[in-house]
Parts: sequence; structure tokens; C-alpha cells
Amino acid sequence: MSATDEIPAPVGETCESDAHPARPPFQAPAAGVMEIAAAMMRAAGDPARLGLLLRLADGERCVSELAEAEGDKVATVSARLQLLHGARLVTHRRQAKHVYYALADDHVVCFLKDLLDHATEEQPHPPQSQGERS
Repeated sequence: MSATDEIPAPVGETCESDAHPARPPFQAPAAGVMEIAAAMMRAAGDPARLGLLLRLADGERCVSELAEAEGDKVATVSARLQLLHGARLVTHRRQAKHVYYALADDHVVCFLKDLLDHATEEQPHPPQSQGERS
């Protein structure tokens, strides 16, 4: 699927209602872009890795400083940071024996801010657990 392909409506599920406003066809991003975005969401989706991203929102930190703040082993934090780096959410630089990490760019800062803002919004109904049905 190219970046300009339309996503067709499933057979038998086309809405015939005149109540919907006219909208231009949905333009899906290229499949590769969707894969990268999904990998970023998976990487940020772990509470421990999300916590590291939030700590890095205040600025660059070395792995040992992050490990101490998180109460984890350096190797554990380093593995989490490598995953975040692979997902392009953080950058790193080496200075002597220390490796320093920072958020990759302002997009990640905005993503974290928007994510937390949305998570703290008042919900009209409590979210359902995965096993519940309405």
C-alpha cells in the first residue's frame, strides 16, 4: 500500500446513511511508517521504559544515574534504554566510561506531554477491563 492508497470499506459494511458529513478518503501512511510508529508505541508502552522517558524529559542523564533513580541494576536500565534507542525515542553519547541518554527530539517531548495529558483527563465512564463487555 502506498502513502496515497485509500483503505476500502469492508464488503457488506458500507454505511448508507445520509447523516454522516462528507469526508475526503482516508490517506493511510506508508506501511513502513506505520511499522515504525507501532514500534515506537510498543517501546513506550512498558511502564518502566515510559518512566525512563519521563525522567529524560528533564534532560540528558547517564545510565548509572537513571539506574540509581529507578532503583534498578545498570544492566536492566541499559537494556531498556537500548530498546528505546532502537525505536528512535532516545539518543545516546559516550563520554569516557559513561553513556548519556536524552530524548531524541521535541516530537518525543510532545508525545509524552500529550500522552500524560490525555491519561489524566477526567473520563466520563471508567475504562473497561479487557475481560468486560458492554
